[in-house]
Amino acid sequence: MARRLIVVLASAAALSACESRDVQTDLKVVNVQTGWYDVGIVEGGMNKLVPSVSLALQNVSDRDIARVQLNAVFRRVGEQESWGDHFIQGIDASGLATGATTEPIVLRSSFGYTGQQARRDMLENRAFVDARVEIYGKHGRRTWAKMGEFQIDRRLLTD
Repeated sequence: MARRLIVVLASAAALSACESRDVQTDLKVVNVQTGWYDVGIVEGGMNKLVPSVSLALQNVSDRDIARVQLNAVFRRVGEQESWGDHFIQGIDASGLATGATTEPIVLRSSFGYTGQQARRDMLENRAFVDARVEIYGKHGRRTWAKMGEFQIDRRLLTD
């Protein structure tokens, strides 16, 4: 009897470890800040700006959650084609307790604008096209779920 109980408990523990959680229900995207990150000077002495988003994840479920992946997909406004993405582990194996919020998570596109103009002037250029970012999350075997979409503010970020 005791042996059977141990097997049942071990099976339950294994199944709960493999459980895939719904990130749209269990997590909330908070503390969102967007802008254009100043990469600095790149090839040819050009200034480079890339779209950037900083956010945190808050565990709004009644259980700890671990191993959540995030993917930010950047697009220029009016276009459907991706303009870069950034994949990251948003919550690592140590997990996030119920009610807790992660430290800020920064996601940036590798694509952006380059120019010889001053960085602030680049944001004012009439050829400048704004961008947006879609944030997707995934836990376990579930498919990617959209957690939010944000307009990239037309402001310069230096950190």
